[in-house]
Amino acid sequence: FFLIQELLRVMRTIDDRIVHELNTTIPTASFVGKIDASQTCKELHQSLMDAHTSRERIIKNCIAQTSGVVKTLREEREKAQDDVALLKQLRKEQTKLKLMQSELNVEEVVNDRSWKVLS
Repeated sequence: FFLIQELLRVMRTIDDRIVHELNTTIPTASFVGKIDASQTCKELHQSLMDAHTSRERIIKNCIAQTSGVVKTLREEREKAQDDVALLKQLRKEQTKLKLMQSELNVEEVVNDRSWKVLS
């Protein structure tokens, strides 16, 4: 999970630097004729959309995989209720699943903030 968090942190760089990106995208009065601000904003918008889509896809794939592991461990747990190691593993995977699901909420907050700034 920590590797996924680190990957998401790196992938969220565009959102973290959105104000800087806008400040460097929108030309000052002296550069208005030299830079197509409209095209540059469209490119930034597309980059932001691509980043959001790829992060959401990664998070949802991780959730799906971990959900499968949890389901399998639950089935095994029903067969071997006395297995303490299996119970520990199940709880560990359930915790990981909850953390990944919470990343979807974090992603929503990050995305909303970026879109508000871009607007």
